[in-house]
Amino acid sequence: MLFRRPRPLATLVAAVVGVALAVTGCSSPLVDELTPSSAPSQVPVEVSGPEGEPPVVEYPKPYQVVRSGSRTLRPGAGEQLEDGGPALLHMYAEDGRDGSVISSTYLDAPAWYTFDAESLGQNLYESLRGKRVGARVLVVEQDGDVPVVLVVDVLPTRASGTLVDTQEGQPQVLRDPDGTPSVRVPDTEPPGELVVQPLVRGSGPQVDIGQVVTVRYVAVRWSDGSVVDSSWDPGVAPQSATIGIGRLVEGWDQGLLEQSVGSQVMLVVPPQLGYGGTGSELADETLVYVVDILDARYQVTEEAPGKGADEGADEPAGDGEDAAATEDRTTEG
Repeated sequence: MLFRRPRPLATLVAAVVGVALAVTGCSSPLVDELTPSSAPSQVPVEVSGPEGEPPVVEYPKPYQVVRSGSRTLRPGAGEQLEDGGPALLHMYAEDGRDGSVISSTYLDAPAWYTFDAESLGQNLYESLRGKRVGARVLVVEQDGDVPVVLVVDVLPTRASGTLVDTQEGQPQVLRDPDGTPSVRVPDTEPPGELVVQPLVRGSGPQVDIGQVVTVRYVAVRWSDGSVVDSSWDPGVAPQSATIGIGRLVEGWDQGLLEQSVGSQVMLVVPPQLGYGGTGSELADETLVYVVDILDARYQVTEEAPGKGADEGADEPAGDGEDAAATEDRTTEG
């Protein structure tokens, strides 16, 4: 229940699924044909650029795939991907012939998957097995006559960081082992003003006006504690929307700005900052939201192809990322 004029949840899910389909190549066997191996290619592929922005990928063009495979460019230090669990991924793929962008989740929002071969495709699943949140993986493969250069970033699927004590008299938030929050509302009158209470303080950048935020959340009525909406239900993807421009209820636009990515924040939203003045059945309700901020970034509207590296180099693909780049073991697919 984010929007002043609520959109059907199915519409939001479809938007994320649409991005996922574009990246995983349901209209083209880009990802399904990826085959992990111990070394992607003898030709160098360098990946750089600020974290949180589309990667800058450099290589000689046209790129020649000598050996298809994957390489870990950044190991990540967060939770490990678990079979059957959720996976939130940013993906950026280029056509190695000229550096043109094949697909990019940075045009919209990260893609949500179940971490298994059925959801990801066998080869991408194998390339990401054992990876942790924060990891960046380079994959190269020949798809027909197209040399595909793919960069995958593994994002968090729940808040993580430092626990923050709450003030007395506020709703109590409990968490299941998988991170699913539940809310116990006190038997008191609701506050008349917006309450913003961080519960877990993440270490990511602060949310800013105009960014697309990707969140998981639960919303309950203060009046009876009943759940009115949740993106933690099975099969429901996180939701993404631009913040600070009036697309969200005002309590969100005010309360999530300057919060850190990775945080969990409780918002107690009175009617005048929620659905007050609308025809919603929640118009007179004070709502308690518990929001896990998974990602926040400015939407990319134009993609520029990466610059080519010098011709004739003979270093392995991915060595240009950093000194901590690690090589994946061969995986039979």
